[in-house]
This record gives sequence, C-alpha cells and structure tokens, in this order.
Amino acid sequence: MNNDLIRLSAAELGAAIRAGQTSAVEATRAYLDRIAAVDGDVNAFLHVDDEVALEQARAVDARIAAGEETGPLAGVPVAHKDVFTTKDMPTTAASKILEGWRPPYDATVTERLRDAGLVILGKTNMDEFAMGSSTENSAYGPTRNPWDLDRIPGGSSGGSSAAVAAFEAPLATGTDTGGSIRQPAAVCGLVGAKPTYGGSSRYGLIAFASSLDTPGPFARNVLDAALLHEAFSGHDPRDSTSIDAPVPPVVEAARRADVAGLRIGIVREFSGEGYQAGVLQRFNEAVELLESMGAKVVEVSCPSFTTALPAYYLIAPSECSSNLARFDAMRYGLRVGDDGTRSAEEVMSLTRAEGFGPEVKRRIILGTYALSSGYYDAYYGSAQQVRTLIKRDFDAAFEHVDVLVSPTTPTTAFPLGERTDDPMAMYLADLCTIPTNLAGNAALSVPCGLAPEDGLPVGLQIMAPALADDRTYRVGAAVEAALRDAWGGELLAKNAYAV
Repeated sequence: MNNDLIRLSAAELGAAIRAGQTSAVEATRAYLDRIAAVDGDVNAFLHVDDEVALEQARAVDARIAAGEETGPLAGVPVAHKDVFTTKDMPTTAASKILEGWRPPYDATVTERLRDAGLVILGKTNMDEFAMGSSTENSAYGPTRNPWDLDRIPGGSSGGSSAAVAAFEAPLATGTDTGGSIRQPAAVCGLVGAKPTYGGSSRYGLIAFASSLDTPGPFARNVLDAALLHEAFSGHDPRDSTSIDAPVPPVVEAARRADVAGLRIGIVREFSGEGYQAGVLQRFNEAVELLESMGAKVVEVSCPSFTTALPAYYLIAPSECSSNLARFDAMRYGLRVGDDGTRSAEEVMSLTRAEGFGPEVKRRIILGTYALSSGYYDAYYGSAQQVRTLIKRDFDAAFEHVDVLVSPTTPTTAFPLGERTDDPMAMYLADLCTIPTNLAGNAALSVPCGLAPEDGLPVGLQIMAPALADDRTYRVGAAVEAALRDAWGGELLAKNAYAV
C-alpha cells in the first residue's frame, strides 16, 4: 500500500498524475490495497471490482500518454454511492429487492464521472433506498464510523462518508434528500455539499423522493469537493427537473476563501434544547471566527423551520410510496413465491414483504396513508403548504444576509443501535438539514472542530439561495483555512483510520 499517494488531496493527486509523477494505475492500486486492508472493519463498500477499476485507470493513463488534455480529477479514484446506476457493476440501493441487479445504463452522474476521467472504485453502502440517518438500514449490514467503529457514520450516504474518512477513497458521491450528505459528512469530519436542487442530474438515480433527491460530493477538503461538484453537475435534458443554467463557480469560490464583507445570518431556531453542548460550543466559535475575518454576523428568525421535520416526514414518504411501487416482482429484481400456484398479487405481496426492510416498509405505509382518499389534504397537502412557508422564510432571510449558518447536526455521531428502535430520535438527526431540501437551496457542511465531550467531529452548515452554491464554498473554504492550524493535525490524529 502506497500511503504517500492516499495522503494526497484529490487535487494534488490529479496534478501528480497529469505531471507524470505517478499514474492513475498506481493511485488506483494504492486505494484498492487500502480497501482490502481496512474495509472488513468499516464495511463502506458493497461492491469492489479491482479489474474494472484498473481498466478505467489504464484508459486514463493512455489518454495522458497520448497527449490528450484531461481535467483536474482525471485518474483520481472515487467511491460511488450504490443508488446511481452503473452498467459495469451491480446497483442495489442496499436492498434485497435489487440484490445482484446490473443496470443496462449509466446514471448521468456516473457518465460524467467517467467523462472526467475519475476511476470508480466500487459502490458504497447506504441506508436502503436512502431511507435513514445512520446506514444501519442497509440489507448488507451497517457501516461503521472510522472515528469510532462503535458509532454510526451518518446516513443515508454513510458508506461514502466512511470510505473517504477511512482513506479508502479521496472522493465519494452521495445523495441528499433530507441531509444525507451533510449529516454523514459532519459526523465523519468531512466536507459534504448539497447542490441546488436541479443543479445535478437525477437521471439514473434510484428515486426515494423525487422533489428532494440531490446528488452531491464528499471530500476531505473544500477544494476537492468543489472539483467533484463541478465535474458531475450541470444541465441534463434527460432530467425534467434539471436547471438549464451554468454550474455556479464553486471551484473559483473554494480558492477564494474570503468572507470579508459577507453578511452571515445565524438561524435562531437552530439552537437550544436537544443540541449537544459541545456542538453548540464549536459552532459559536466558528461564528466568532467568521466575524473576526470581516464578516457581518446577525441573527435571523425563520419560524417555519420548526415545522420542517413533520412536513418532510409526510412529503418524503408520500413520494417514496409512489416511487417504490415499481418494485412489484414483475419486471426486475427479487421474486418470491412464483411457483405457479399463486396469483400475481400474492407474488407481489410476498416479494415486497421479504425484499423491503423495516424502515422502507414504515415509510411506504406512512406515505400511502398520507396520500389516501380523505387524508390527502389534511396531511400531504398541508405539508406542501408548510414547504411554501419554509421557502418564504429562506427568501425573507436572504434579503438581509448572503448565507445562513447553523450546526449541521444537533449531536456528534451516536452509538450504533442507540436509535434503531426509536424512529423519532433517528429522524431528529436531520433537524438542521431538512429545511434546505424542502426549499431546494444549496448547502454545505464543513468540519469546525471536535466536541470536547467525546472528541468526535462537529460540522458547520452553510446555506445559500438556489444557484448560489459558490457562496457556501467561499465561506467553507475560509473556515477551513482559518481552522487548519487549530484543528487540522488533531482531526487526523483522532481518526483511528488516518494515514
């Protein structure tokens, strides 16, 4: 295993490959060796194919040798969440109902990773169909947090966050429906971004909640996240919700790292009861730091944010109930009880009973009820009205400030098993992240230190208006630069899987 290579940032590794100081094959082998060494403990990956990865790497090296101009991430390995279709690897969404399924096509995000020359190492573990906040809902076992193997890595993109935190990949993809990139990034000490809804394509993304699902990047620093964000984002005519607009200048913003003159709003509703003391301490220190760098900090109120959680847990399950109806045992995936004696309805019922896990069933039942005749207006319709109020609160706040900030999560990573029997406690992990999804705005989580109680990472969430993603990277990069001396070494020293 070449530890020197896996210590490099993605930007540094890409530059070294382009300069001929190393090769895509060498970088890929180093990460494959790392996965083989540690993933038995972490369980970040559901599928790794060494030959497929090395074949991609050899193709990049051939392009560079031929003098072809390549992008900044050409030859850099990436871990890919197992919710994006990949025609050369299985795509299961961590569910038994899709066990072993090989799609006939690539998702747009997958295509763009390949076009940018990134080397897909494999598919990462996740909460089944992206429903969860801990990656304990996977049909293939939980992923563990590299900071403490007895704690959760966040979810639903916990396999991706754990892979990057354990140095099994320099970059990873995720999807953010209610916080499923930012929350795992926060609890694993990483940078994670939720782009503007429609800024990254959902084509080929196995749907959970279509009006919320948003592909985004994980990385160990802000610039790397911006480079990956830029690589796979942009308009896609195959996605009806894709925004026909240029990708915001996130890479330029990440390099700027300056907050002088920016107006930063603290959301009053994201504090107080239910928040871990150490999380609030590190958040307040980050705010003071921003102020010391020339930002103007003011408190703003977004009263509808207090109703975001119940609104989300009506809207998202309703959409999941509709989206998951396609898994009917008739077209693809698992089929149970088809022995010639049962009707199609019986086979469908047996398949869905065995193929879906408890959390997926819970959300399908909740969503089906909320959409049923006589309850639609009272539940789903009311939740959509709350969604409108949340959007208005954001719009009103952004008339006075450039970005909003809050803790990314109310607590640090909690122990595995602690909340599996208490869905409401589990859902509270997304308390701060859900409003941005309901509004469709951009947000980013960046590490802001370690909580004094347990020595685990704390995330600072930065929220911006739609298509102002670059503001989140600008602020995130400034915080990262300012905290590098204070926390950089300790962040690595405390992570048992740092190299």
